[in-house]
Amino acid sequence: MSNKKLRPRERDSIIQSLKAGVTPKVGIQHIQVGRAKEVEALVSDIDRVAAGGATFRLIIGDYGAGKTFFLSVIRTIALEKKLVTVNADLSPDRRVHASAGQARNLYSELMRNLATRNKPEGNALTSVVEKFVTLARQQSDQSGEPVESVIQSRLASLSDYVGGYDFAKVIEAYWRGYETDDDVMKSNAIRWLRAEFATKTDARQALGVRTIISDASFYDNLKLMSLLVRQAGYSGLIVNLDEMVNLYKLSSTQARTSNYEQILRILNDCLQGGVSYLGFLLGGTPEFLLDPRRGLYSYEALQSRLAENSFAQKAGVIDYSSPSLHLANLTPEELYILLENIRHVYASGDPERYLVPDEALEAFLSHCSNKIGDAYFRTPRNTIKAFADLLAVIDQNETISWRDMIESLDIRHERISDMPELTKEADDDLASFTL
Repeated sequence: MSNKKLRPRERDSIIQSLKAGVTPKVGIQHIQVGRAKEVEALVSDIDRVAAGGATFRLIIGDYGAGKTFFLSVIRTIALEKKLVTVNADLSPDRRVHASAGQARNLYSELMRNLATRNKPEGNALTSVVEKFVTLARQQSDQSGEPVESVIQSRLASLSDYVGGYDFAKVIEAYWRGYETDDDVMKSNAIRWLRAEFATKTDARQALGVRTIISDASFYDNLKLMSLLVRQAGYSGLIVNLDEMVNLYKLSSTQARTSNYEQILRILNDCLQGGVSYLGFLLGGTPEFLLDPRRGLYSYEALQSRLAENSFAQKAGVIDYSSPSLHLANLTPEELYILLENIRHVYASGDPERYLVPDEALEAFLSHCSNKIGDAYFRTPRNTIKAFADLLAVIDQNETISWRDMIESLDIRHERISDMPELTKEADDDLASFTL
């Protein structure tokens, strides 16, 4: 645990996120603990992408087990290694395959959240394009070639890919706007790259291109974006998709199958060397993967590729090279360190300002264990939220004893295993996800 003091903004952001039961967007390194083997495996994946390869990983864990937190840690590492990241949560109106705009919506959300090391909070697409232009100008100054020729040369490889010709034309349009101080032209180019043009007619009038980023070109344009970020001087692109369980909840069998086919296409490309400088991290629950009727295992081609290593299972160990990585439970020791970190953050990094002693941490964990059993090691979200709430009350009420607060604590844990098994009749309850 670091003794470095935290900035007030960083401290407040972390505490507010933990109290709401969500993953902090900044300062995550101050509370990260455990899962060293999993992190090591994903760092190897990041290095593989930066070296020109590709990766595909399913991050599997129960609700509240820390999937989003883990993905955020990996995202932070990727940014530090000079990769570009895009991230989004799937929802009823955001999917990897669709015909009514849901895949385009997902692409737009990914581009809005595009992040670099200098802009880790997102909205970095314009910065990436401008860096590409800046590098082209530098090359032009060194070689004596016109800037436009350098840009066309650097974008020539994109034409070999589906949609690459118009993608390159849009980047050239941004350059023209950049040179002529035409803010409208630059804005239209960024809008196109964010999939914000709804019709081809509008795109043709604004930029002179014949296509737009649509449901059908969702994945193809992610491949093009990975090439652009490389040309802009970054090491590669990591695509982070969370809440994949929303595909599992689709009541339409055809819709689920189409989305699973898209996942299969991505998996095959990544594992067979069909793409470069591109990685996919997908977060989902065990049911999303394992359910033989509605999950990925319902699609035979995916089941055969994602099945766990039988030798590792027999030996009682984890194969960290598997495409599907099941998050290990936090140990009691790791959870204790996590609470120490939260206490440290709450005190702004100053040990003199700790609100509770070590004894309180032990009593809190003992209470959790007695109250809800070992579930709090598997799904620590509610335990962490309760601890942050406890610190908040003690911080605001100096006369309150932490012992009395812990004794009155009531933590409710929701586990995926507690949910009733989905049946055919339950499909009606998922009608809101039908498209």
